[in-house]
Amino acid sequence: MILKNASILIVDDDTDVLTAVKLLLKREVKEVVTEKNPEMIRSLVSQKKFDVILLDMNFNSSINTGNEGIFWLKKIRELDEQVGVIMITAYGDIDLAVRSLKEGASDFIIKPWHNEKLVSTITEILAKKGSGKSGTAKVNGDAIIGKKLLGESELMQDIFYKIDKIAPTDANVLILGENGTGKELIAQAIYQKSLRADKPFVRVDVGALTESLFESELFGHKKGAFTDARDDRMGRFEAANDGTLFLDEIGNISLQQQAKLLSALQNRQVTRLGSNQPIPVNIRLICATNLPLSELANENRFRKDLVYRINTVEITIPPLRRRIDDIPLLAAHYAKIYADKYIKPVPEFDAKCIEKLQRYHYPGNVRELQYSIERAVIMAEGSLLQADDIIFSPLESAEATSEEDRDLKLSTIEKNTILRVIEKHNGNISKAAKELGITRTALYRRLSKYDL
Repeated sequence: MILKNASILIVDDDTDVLTAVKLLLKREVKEVVTEKNPEMIRSLVSQKKFDVILLDMNFNSSINTGNEGIFWLKKIRELDEQVGVIMITAYGDIDLAVRSLKEGASDFIIKPWHNEKLVSTITEILAKKGSGKSGTAKVNGDAIIGKKLLGESELMQDIFYKIDKIAPTDANVLILGENGTGKELIAQAIYQKSLRADKPFVRVDVGALTESLFESELFGHKKGAFTDARDDRMGRFEAANDGTLFLDEIGNISLQQQAKLLSALQNRQVTRLGSNQPIPVNIRLICATNLPLSELANENRFRKDLVYRINTVEITIPPLRRRIDDIPLLAAHYAKIYADKYIKPVPEFDAKCIEKLQRYHYPGNVRELQYSIERAVIMAEGSLLQADDIIFSPLESAEATSEEDRDLKLSTIEKNTILRVIEKHNGNISKAAKELGITRTALYRRLSKYDL
């Protein structure tokens, strides 16, 4: 009943989107108003009370703010604090969509969407408004996904929210992050929340495969295909059929291996070594690498067409040094695990111990914290861990400071360059992106990254 009485405004410069949503909703709600020109938002919202507004993230408009969708979201919020706003976004703009939640959006939907999901999202927002709860959403996610992935910091909450949105789709996902940040846990979380959760999850460390083993491991082989091929063998693609294939360390494979992988992904089929018979495969692909996206974009190292194929959506896991609020939670988690393992009382941490843990830079990320806590649990005399009980790995510490300095300098150079080029073009994002040699979407990501 709550849906039947609703008035909905849809603002999108794509006529096909307006038509599709209107056809979907006109029998579900009391009124559907469509508008192509975002400049009309002020008068529409001022003249009429809408229950929910569906707002596109990007318009071809004269507003040059870094992101038109967030600009108009703010205008809507100035006119009506109570209306529910659902942002319409593409896969490549998910970072911006998450940012829109902080600016007051109620939710976002990803193109192309399932009609049932869109209707249920609108219904949930209307239900919250009807119960007197806020019409805007907070970026919240479970502190624990799959009982392994922990985090209460805002950065991790953003990632949890992305996982919730991405997982039910079949979009290919590229997970970026330094060694030890938990890329495989993110992949498993996506799998566990996906529609393929009851199907296989197959992990392959492709970076460790030699040229000779690559095809055999991924695509399989027939008996007699090579000297040691004593039986027919299914490859990892076939093993993951109807499920999820996780290719770890994708950034370490050669150009020749990349070409073979791209062919399998494009054709959605594999051919076993020693056979001419193609085998169709239906997989959801998740890849991970510790290389930054800038290095993957270097065509001397990685095929750009493969990057586009595997990177429908990207998730960048922040290093532990950027989410120090999570350290006490993680430390307590590992302390419990290792106390149980070594049959010792679960320790607590004194204030100076926590301070020391949060002050350290963690070049080895969560993995290094884990090993430090394990050692402390083993060596501690009592049930209260003190600062002296925490010893960090000398293997990781040696190059940490120089790496941090380098990262800081590179970030500063990039930020200043972006500001200079945008100022040169009087805020015109399209022209600035062209001069920088990146897409508008990529520029928006950097604007969001540096909070510009």
